[in-house]
Amino acid sequence: MGEQLETKELKEFATQLGFQTLGVCQAVAPPHIDAYRHWIAKGYHGQMDYLARHIALKEDPSSLLPGAQSVIVCSLNYFQPTQQIDGQPRIARYAIGRDYHKVLRKKLKKLSAYIENAHPNAQCRPCVDSAPIMERDFAQQAGLGFFGKNTMIIDPRRGSWFFLGLLITTVAFEPDQPFEGGCGSCTKCIDACPTGAIVFEDDRWQLDARKCISYLTIEHKGEIEPDIARHMGDWTFGCDVCQEVCPFNEPREAQPLRAQPTSEHDFLNAREWPSTERVANLKMEEWDRLTSGSAIRRAGLDGIRRNAEINLRNRPTSKSDSK
Repeated sequence: MGEQLETKELKEFATQLGFQTLGVCQAVAPPHIDAYRHWIAKGYHGQMDYLARHIALKEDPSSLLPGAQSVIVCSLNYFQPTQQIDGQPRIARYAIGRDYHKVLRKKLKKLSAYIENAHPNAQCRPCVDSAPIMERDFAQQAGLGFFGKNTMIIDPRRGSWFFLGLLITTVAFEPDQPFEGGCGSCTKCIDACPTGAIVFEDDRWQLDARKCISYLTIEHKGEIEPDIARHMGDWTFGCDVCQEVCPFNEPREAQPLRAQPTSEHDFLNAREWPSTERVANLKMEEWDRLTSGSAIRRAGLDGIRRNAEINLRNRPTSKSDSK
């Protein structure tokens, strides 16, 4: 690969942009590409057919950027305390504020410009999770954390309440050491998952998206099986259960960085939603207004109304309601 450039100044600039961590790995085939193929073959991706179509692109970062030498991975904290109000839609924390794709891309473009200014012949390509790249594989290889049993990347110092933003570049930066670690004997996320979506097969923990509340409320089109829908509770968009019970997300004196609220204004600027009953009957005009610039737009109007109807059916029935 030739001479590799140090990343100290790059990491300092990433911190100025608001990223919590930055790591680098070589732009080579992701280590879990075969496991990914097997996951697809089992049908665990549900209706997300685009994941199967993207396998070839995910095999090598140079398919996204010819001449790629390094993959830069950044983390961006989105955690904020929430208090669920009865009768209101329940939204996963990552979708409370502005669409994270927009926020991450803006920061990654600034990081790209920084690299291209320092290295005039350099090329960069920003990637968020909508790009065909195995971002969690590269995050682990770049030293940002380990794979939890819930299949998320967990940083023991900061937990898992963060987004991943990637920058593929033709510059050969000095790579960080892959992160080694694991959940040990803990099974809290597995025990707490309302639908049993975390399964152990082929000697590893996997996520069966067809049972995952996040998948069901966002990606799944059409009706949801009644036996699964009744376990969705009041989740209207996404689900935070496996992260809420994770010990690595518990604040501790010995780990002062854990569960720190985000300082990102775009994430903290939460939009107000009408009641669940009203969401179940939203009109297109109100939907457009409510979801402009929001990741919630991904579910579509039909999907969010379906989810709200399920929430209403799952609402506990009081004695007064039954009269």
